[in-house]
Amino acid sequence: MLNGVACRIAIYRGWCKKCGICIAFCPRQVLDKSEDGYPVVKDSERCTGCRLCANRCPDFAITVYGGEKDNEKTENIEKGDG
Repeated sequence: MLNGVACRIAIYRGWCKKCGICIAFCPRQVLDKSEDGYPVVKDSERCTGCRLCANRCPDFAITVYGGEKDNEKTENIEKGDG
């Protein structure tokens, strides 16, 4: 959560190959590996919405909603820059 903006991480298992890159690149240790090897959200409150997990995923299996990137877009639109 960043400045009161909640983040939501969606993981599409149909595209995920369980490589663990998303887990390794998360700077806040939000993700962990489940018993069957898929990434799972272990602590969503720690997520800032940086999207490193989604940007590093080679299979485009992760989408992050909310957080700092969405906050920037909102601010730009309100200022007329977007």
